[in-house]
Order: sequence, then C-alpha cells, then structure tokens
Amino acid sequence: MATFLLVHGAFHGSWCWERVIPELEALGHRVIAPDLPGVGSDLETLAGQDLGQWGDFVAKLARGADEPVILVGHSRGGLVIGEAAERAPEAIASLVYLTAMLVPGGETMMSVSLASGEPMTSLVITPSADGRLCHADPTSIADLLYNMTADADTARALARLVPEPAAVFAATSTATPERHGRIPRVYIECTEDRVLTPAIQRAMRKALPCDTVFSLNSDHSPFYSALPPLIDALNAVATSSRPLS
Repeated sequence: MATFLLVHGAFHGSWCWERVIPELEALGHRVIAPDLPGVGSDLETLAGQDLGQWGDFVAKLARGADEPVILVGHSRGGLVIGEAAERAPEAIASLVYLTAMLVPGGETMMSVSLASGEPMTSLVITPSADGRLCHADPTSIADLLYNMTADADTARALARLVPEPAAVFAATSTATPERHGRIPRVYIECTEDRVLTPAIQRAMRKALPCDTVFSLNSDHSPFYSALPPLIDALNAVATSSRPLS
C-alpha cells in the first residue's frame, strides 16, 4: 500500500480530509494530513507564514515518511505541493492536484488564472488592517466552494474556516523541470467547480501537462460532495505509483 500526504487549501485546515482519511486507511494506506504551520494558531503566527515556509514544512514531512509519498494538494494546496516537490523530489512518488493550482515556475496563482482567459471567480475577501491576512466572506465561500455539498456539511465547514496569509496568494512558484518536473503528475478535475472552473483547470494542464487526469462530477470540495469517486481515484494513483529511482 501507499503513504498519502494530504495538503489542504486556502481558508481550510486538515479537518477537510476528515472523511478521506478513514476511507484510505480502510484500504490499507497510511495517511499524513497536517495543518499547515500557523493554521489553528493565533492570527499573528498565521500572518507570518509564507509559501516558502509551507513548502519547507511539507518537504520535511515527506522526507520523514517511510517511503516516497503520494503528495495531494487541494486548491491553493497545489502551489504548496509544487514547492515541496522542488525541495524534496526524491521523497515524492507522485503529485496529485485535486482541483488545485498547477503553477509553473515563475508564475503566480493569479497570473495562471488570467492566462486561462477565464479568471477565477472572486471570493469576497477582506484584508486585515495590516494587510497580512485575508478573510473570506462565508456567503461567497458557500456559493462557490460547496455548491454540491450537503447543507449540514457546508455549515460545519463554514464554522471552521480560517484566514489565509496574504503573502501566499501573491507568491511566485519556484518549480523547475529538473526537480518538480521529474515527479509524475496527476490531476483530479472537478466539473462543477465554480472557483477553478473546468476551463481554468484545462488551461493549467495545457501549460503544465499531467500524466494522468481523473474527472469527478463535483464542486470545489469533492472530499464532501464526491467522496466515493475521489477515493477511487486516489486508490488508483496508489496502485500505479512507483518510487523514483
């Protein structure tokens, strides 16, 4: 079996994997699903985080596993796993982008979105007084991220949202073909995603092709709205992944 390292997206924490973890473990896989540094801490600590720190953190976890991990990033987590891959390619068996930002080196989340010709639907975001944190409006989050998710799950998710460090949104990818590019890439697209629309997801894969693509009839949060097919896709990656030589 395989070891999965799951990286949550913006405004979320490890709680978003609460249903994925037991399903993968029931199949015999090992799962690591941390909060990124600062998440769950005081706002001053969270505001001090940046993409490099998060990439270092995930790379360290990957190196500490007993085998090369299947590194999964959701949404903004795609940018984080790209940075981890650049730092520790030898510790990663495959990269899985779950309706996630797939950002080539030298680009940002915003530049990739704009290049698609269909910019990301904007969440209503309010900056903190010092500009270091971004706070998302729960109503826009609900309409854009959980449009196929059950009301009870949406309510529970909205109650657990956290701010996002502004520095991460503006960060530039450091991915290179020599390191990040040597790892097999998998993309799991979500056809009803209102934030990263199918057009944006296709444009990102055109700019940075993936070896395998799975398609889910899901909103931006398949860990709630499309759990069985998501588990099937992740298990398929596990059964086909081989450690890098």
